[in-house]
Amino acid sequence: MGTVTIGVSIAVPEPHGSLLQERRAGFGDAAAHGIPTHVTLLPPTEVDGALLPAIEAHLVEVAASGRPFPMRLSGTGTFRPLSPVVFVQVVEGGAACTWLQKRVRDASGPVARELQFPYHPHVTVAHGIDEGAMDRAFEQLADYEAQWPCTGFALYEQGADGVWRKLREFAFGGAVVPPQATHVERGSIPAS
Repeated sequence: MGTVTIGVSIAVPEPHGSLLQERRAGFGDAAAHGIPTHVTLLPPTEVDGALLPAIEAHLVEVAASGRPFPMRLSGTGTFRPLSPVVFVQVVEGGAACTWLQKRVRDASGPVARELQFPYHPHVTVAHGIDEGAMDRAFEQLADYEAQWPCTGFALYEQGADGVWRKLREFAFGGAVVPPQATHVERGSIPAS
């Protein structure tokens, strides 16, 4: 099967997702239409395609241990000059995103990896474009606001065409915390 490039993220729902994607394209970011609007939990990561079932099983476990939480975006920020990125800030839900991304990248899991920069939840609205366009993105979205209940995340794969496509969604577990003391090995039959 070879290697594939995957990512895990929280999708920004409609109508917010399309609006921010259109704004990103309008600032001249050529990659905008190939990248669904999102908050990253696992940045682009090359993996052996044969590992996808194990990765999905891991993400099912991460989602089962998560709970829905409020997400709120407000205003802009930038990683410049360190990285050529302008983003909309996550002002509520950031701690939950941080917890989730640590679980996704857990050292005992199939996608353990170090990050190039410290994790900072955000929604990119301009990346790698000229400085004037970056400034416009920063200024024009300074008053942007959106909020929604986050109920899960998704696994994406980047195609050879550079477009990110959703492979599977993972909904958070219910309101009842699952028992942590019991663990059933795959393939074994639980006692009844």
